[in-house]
Amino acid sequence: MPRLLIAALALAGILAAQDPPSEAGRISYTSGTVSFEPAGVNDWAPATVNRPLTMGDQLYTDSGARAEVNVPGTALRLGDRTAFEFLNLDNRNTQVRLSEGTLDVRVRMLYSNVEIDTPNLAFTVTEPGEFRLDAAPDGSRTTVTVRDGAGQMTENGATVPLTMGKQAVVVGQGQAAQYKINPVPGYDSFDRWAMSRNHIEDRYAYSGQVSPQMVGYTDLGQYGTWRTVPDYGEMWVPNSVPSGWAPYHVGHWAWIEPWGWTWVDAAPWGFAPFHYGRWAYINGYWGWCPGPVAVTPVYAPALVAWVGLGGGLGVSIGLGAGPVAAWFPLGPRDVYIPPFTASAAFVANINLGGSRMINRVYVENVYRGYQRTGSIPIGTYMNRSVPGAIVAVPRNALVGARPVQQVAMRIRADRIGAIRSVEPAPRIAPQVASVLGRAPGGNVAHPAAALMSRPIVARTAPPPRPEPFAQRQALLARNPGHPLPAASLHEAAAGRAPIARVLGEPARPVARPVETQAAHRSARPNAARPVEHAAARPQPVHRTESHAAARPRPVEHAAARPQPVRRAESHTASRPRPVEHAAARPQPVHRTESHTASRPRPVEHAQARPPVASHRAPAAHRPVERQKPEEHPRPPERH
Repeated sequence: MPRLLIAALALAGILAAQDPPSEAGRISYTSGTVSFEPAGVNDWAPATVNRPLTMGDQLYTDSGARAEVNVPGTALRLGDRTAFEFLNLDNRNTQVRLSEGTLDVRVRMLYSNVEIDTPNLAFTVTEPGEFRLDAAPDGSRTTVTVRDGAGQMTENGATVPLTMGKQAVVVGQGQAAQYKINPVPGYDSFDRWAMSRNHIEDRYAYSGQVSPQMVGYTDLGQYGTWRTVPDYGEMWVPNSVPSGWAPYHVGHWAWIEPWGWTWVDAAPWGFAPFHYGRWAYINGYWGWCPGPVAVTPVYAPALVAWVGLGGGLGVSIGLGAGPVAAWFPLGPRDVYIPPFTASAAFVANINLGGSRMINRVYVENVYRGYQRTGSIPIGTYMNRSVPGAIVAVPRNALVGARPVQQVAMRIRADRIGAIRSVEPAPRIAPQVASVLGRAPGGNVAHPAAALMSRPIVARTAPPPRPEPFAQRQALLARNPGHPLPAASLHEAAAGRAPIARVLGEPARPVARPVETQAAHRSARPNAARPVEHAAARPQPVHRTESHAAARPRPVEHAAARPQPVRRAESHTASRPRPVEHAAARPQPVHRTESHTASRPRPVEHAQARPPVASHRAPAAHRPVERQKPEEHPRPPERH
């Protein structure tokens, strides 16, 4: 390979390592007392719907409370007295710590490796479905119930496959751990609540206008209508917004690393339209324009342009209110310039996945211009002159995460002409209140510190927790408004102590999306399993064990035991095997694997898929392939 090519590939790898995650989680539902602790802050606050979540964020549900968190393709539902943490969250891994409580995991599309780690076991999803985990408060026991789909349980160095209709109970930890396999029990009130959430999700899934990999897209059908608009195509319009409403005006700002200033909208539907796509003002109303269905959407903290950075706005436009920050929503022809460090490829992807009206050449030209000058002329933005589009707030309101609608200052049209340029972020450094989403202090329900530091079992080694926010606050003040590069955050945390006992090999990357031939799959435990395309299921994990398990396996009838995970065994013959009914054992999976792209491709839940003619998933479900729009000059503006 030529040296120049090798150097170019190495440089591309270094730049990609600086990119933030292309995905984020979302708090989509809360009932009762639900608390939240962001990564790097030793304080808890009430959880807020639409708060984006990332690695190191923790949730706790008090007695009688429930919560739901969404990531691409998966809903994570918390019962009461449940302690939850994201150990890792990116386009490859969704890894969760369940220290105590009850967690329902509904996997509609398997876009990444999904792993739940508890004090007794690690559970990895291998086939989309419905799974429940119950972790005892004292850490003595974990129960895994597979209502639908399939997964693998890892405990004490052994990996045990679990399929539909099985429940595994693991008692004890380490070498003292024992497990048994039972049939699944009946439904309780928590299961019925999870099923009600499934029904809402299923009702509005697969609208056809947006990628199903977009977090929050199922809210759109419930809270708005789709219209076909000339020049823009499909546009979503929210229902029941007040007169004079404009995007990014009802909610608050929070500092969430590694993205920086992040919008948290107050509307129940307010996630997808504020972190993907663009807004346009047409015939006197606002509508949201998503990106191409076949292009993987990339999460953005807020798709806005900032004006009057630092203290300049109060002087330049004569508000007389001291230092303020102001912004307006980006339009379909506007390029999003991120405030965080990212490669040129990431910048192109976040724009091409969010707009149907710009192409790669235009994005690259605008981004290079920004890199040269550090700002962008405001005349290039579509929504700059829309009445009521620009809103300003005092600097301390932004830092304190105060609701914008309570402190907003509208800018008169005759003052907008004084604004000459925009930038990707306000020149304002965050405080602890910015991270929490409210002022520090206060008495909210939260788990004991010892509970969240309890050792857990993991199949995949999670990255270390981020360092405390206070340790990097001075660095953030040197370049206000811009977060530290994601790579530097990982390096700073690299020396921190591990947070899990790692057993077994990491799960293999998710296979390409291959649709099964099955009809509608029932969630009932005794439902017959559908005929499935072989390539749709991941291959069993092959492991090499030298001292995997010294303890004996329970005696069972030869015809009843499950097919083992293929492994090269040297000292494993004496490990006990669980007693199972013969009809429940999984059949071995035969797959032919080819080299897949660097990004995992989803495996689709048979119940959730839309009807298609072929066995291969439609292009909209292939997250690695991006359409390259036709290269053409920038189209004229239209309002």
